[in-house]
Amino acid sequence: MTADHGTFAAVDLGASNGRVMVGRVGPGTLDLTEAHRFPNRPVTVGGTLHWDVLALHRGVLDGLRLAGAAGGRPDSVGVDGWAVDYGLLDADGRLLGNPVHYRDPRTEGVAGDVWARMPPAALYAATGVQYAPFNTLYQLAAARGTAQLAAARRLLLVPDLIAYWLTGEQGTELTNASTTQLLDPRTGRWASEVAAAAGVDLNLFAPLRRPGDPAGVLLPAVLAETGLDGPVPVTAVGSHDTASAVAAVPAAAGEHFAYICTGTWSLAGLELDAPVLTEASRAANFTNELGVDGTVRYLRNVVGLWLLQECMRAWDVTDPVPLLREAARVPGLRSVVDAADPAFLAPGGMPERIAAACRATGQPAPATRAGTTRCVLDSLALAHRAAVREAAALADRPVDVVHVVGGGARNALLCRLTADACGLPVVAGPAEAAALGNVLVQARARGLLPGRAATRALLAATQPVVRYEPAGDGAAWDAAARRIGR
Repeated sequence: MTADHGTFAAVDLGASNGRVMVGRVGPGTLDLTEAHRFPNRPVTVGGTLHWDVLALHRGVLDGLRLAGAAGGRPDSVGVDGWAVDYGLLDADGRLLGNPVHYRDPRTEGVAGDVWARMPPAALYAATGVQYAPFNTLYQLAAARGTAQLAAARRLLLVPDLIAYWLTGEQGTELTNASTTQLLDPRTGRWASEVAAAAGVDLNLFAPLRRPGDPAGVLLPAVLAETGLDGPVPVTAVGSHDTASAVAAVPAAAGEHFAYICTGTWSLAGLELDAPVLTEASRAANFTNELGVDGTVRYLRNVVGLWLLQECMRAWDVTDPVPLLREAARVPGLRSVVDAADPAFLAPGGMPERIAAACRATGQPAPATRAGTTRCVLDSLALAHRAAVREAAALADRPVDVVHVVGGGARNALLCRLTADACGLPVVAGPAEAAALGNVLVQARARGLLPGRAATRALLAATQPVVRYEPAGDGAAWDAAARRIGR
């Protein structure tokens, strides 16, 4: 790293694949290149759905080796990934088993047991986290009494687990910790009363650390495996990929914006200075997760492009482009489903489940793949509209523009439909927002950027975006929303 330039490796783990990206940051410069992309394939063993975290670690090592071969030693490495899932370590720091996937059904019916000890309203008032059956809180409740949990001496969320294997140092990064439903978003400390009520031992968690904190240096064995010359520091970033993605929203100073982080999930909401912990917010199923710079990510989780991904898997289709082209020619809003419905959470049989949901609400079931695809995208646009409008009302904040970041920013049809549904301009991009946010937190920790405003100004100046203006008939969207009770 020179005085004003740096090179940073971003490990960005998603639900369907992982990647190692290389970012170069300097005055007026922000370049991002892909060093390595590798699949993330869950595995069912003994009736339980697991993440193959060892294969992910192999992909990370390969990616760091390729990053070093292409651009030399990085000035820092950061790791982000998805939320709520964790690995358990024994007293020797060894992994006790591959992490269980959040889509595994082990948490079915568990929430009621937790609520008997602490009612949902009290849980929300203490943590601000929306109910989702896979929250870490419920996963730990489901694991109570198992031999594995009894043997565990440490719990590391997935990005922290990868960072531990790279450095030998254990920590719990704050943005991801806030998704567990065990953290108080007002104080940034563990909610001990929630843990006590749920029977969770907070001593399992490593010390909290914040984005920008040092997280160790690459171990000698990692340096040997990757061919990098040490020392290479690891920096804590917004380890929840959504926290990193929101940090990469290229919003203008003073802009009243909503964001939609699109991918397997759509996470739609606002960036706030303080959590919204009202009963109305809980009833609307909004969550308060912590972001970079002490911000609050006030958002709703929507099932997202998972719906289309699962349809494509059922159809044995790998290229979405022809599907989207055909879907654009299908008349809009013929049939829609509630994309926030937990019925769409599990894998398998997605086209049939979408058709059944349409029939259950008195709408025609899509008869073609293009029709199903259009139904999915119209439904996602409606879900985006509901989340943006309700977030603005609950937080008492105006919204003038919607920023769409993540993989869905490349989906022109989805972005156009979201603009039409919301009745607001949509600014789409960057697509690799999580990796960019990861890189930029590292760059700030190295003193290359003075703060959030400078970070977003650099993004706006260097990253290509596409703007979609709203068009069409707002009344038609209103009518479609009524069909599904929205």
